[in-house]
Amino acid sequence: MEMALHHVQVSGPAGCEPRMREFYVGVLAMTEVDKPELLRVRGGAWFRAGRAEIHVGIEDGFRPARKAHPGIAVADIEALARAVAATGAPVSWDDNIPGLRRFHTSDPVGNRLEFQQAAR
Repeated sequence: MEMALHHVQVSGPAGCEPRMREFYVGVLAMTEVDKPELLRVRGGAWFRAGRAEIHVGIEDGFRPARKAHPGIAVADIEALARAVAATGAPVSWDDNIPGLRRFHTSDPVGNRLEFQQAAR
């Protein structure tokens, strides 16, 4: 059985959508996806780049996860790291996996994100 990851959901507090749009669209260059009408009342936002999606759900008592995170392969890891750093968001390079260029950062509400250089 073949599988492919469709989306990862991260959480955020009520009212975080504008900050998340600034980061996911403005910094990461993702496109916002219209949520189905029945789900819009829950708040949050969905974003897509290529076939990967990140869904932001609103969570009462939100606390960002410390370890859980999506790992996203990107075409130009260096350019993305510069764009993220230019916003003041952290860029923490990690060389613990030989041969894999990757860094971790946090979105505006503290969700951990990993970006890695896609295989060429």
